[in-house]
Amino acid sequence: MKRLRSLAAALGVLALAATGCGGDKEVGGGGTSTPYEIVSNPSFDAGTTMDQLAKAKKIVIGVKFDQPGIGNKNPATNKVEGFDIEIAKIIAGQLGIDYNNDSQFELRETVSKNREPFIQNGTVNMVVASYSITDKRKKTVSFAGPYYVTGQDLLIRKEDAGTITGPDALGGKKVCSVTGSTPLENIETNYKEAKAVAYSTYTECVDQLETKQVDAVTTDGAILLGYAARNPEQLQVVGKTFSTEKYGIGLKKDDAAFRSFLNSTLEKAIANGDWKKAYDATLGKSGSEAPQPPALEKY
Repeated sequence: MKRLRSLAAALGVLALAATGCGGDKEVGGGGTSTPYEIVSNPSFDAGTTMDQLAKAKKIVIGVKFDQPGIGNKNPATNKVEGFDIEIAKIIAGQLGIDYNNDSQFELRETVSKNREPFIQNGTVNMVVASYSITDKRKKTVSFAGPYYVTGQDLLIRKEDAGTITGPDALGGKKVCSVTGSTPLENIETNYKEAKAVAYSTYTECVDQLETKQVDAVTTDGAILLGYAARNPEQLQVVGKTFSTEKYGIGLKKDDAAFRSFLNSTLEKAIANGDWKKAYDATLGKSGSEAPQPPALEKY
């Protein structure tokens, strides 16, 4: 957590203009210039998802637009930046898709509540959006990964630090998280004395916190630390991490061939240093060392 707190302070400077659901809902390639391999003329079994995407030279990926360091739309460039975006670019390159070409690499804003529907109805080909792997979600979609592990924390106003010290001090407090998220479900299930409040994005939750409409915001620590760094005079993260969130790549249910390809691509990225390169270009900009990549959970 100390490492995450330091990296978020640096990320917050870069994320001062982070936006929520407003603006364009689709943009082209990611905002960094980190180079990854783009395979020339890749070959896949006929009819597979990989074959279809490679032949079409087009992929649509659901990502977050309002999470500093993870997936955050830069209003100055109209590009989305963050660790999730780098992972998406690595995958696109292995399909022979040029992630620098807006007509080939499309990023679509995907909020927590529409990730499963977007996958199921084909709005996106996959989701890389701080998407925690859970048994409940596995009933409707499949996952590759995890490619990153974090945990749930609390963001509060500094003036309330004496009374809100962690999740066990939430009785009677309004706690905001995103509709359809695992942090919201955790509060509703395990901290029933708290008053759960749901919005579409974490930016909306933080706005509500700053205007004293809610008492706390909860989600993954890396995300909250980015918001705290944007307003360090008023906001802070408190308590200890109280969950484990494993970020996975969401795809259509039971597409075993595509899931195997995605896991193999992650394994290759870890082995050849691209995973670390992606981390260093985003979450590691504070100078913190990349953590040990998580073990993949193949099923």
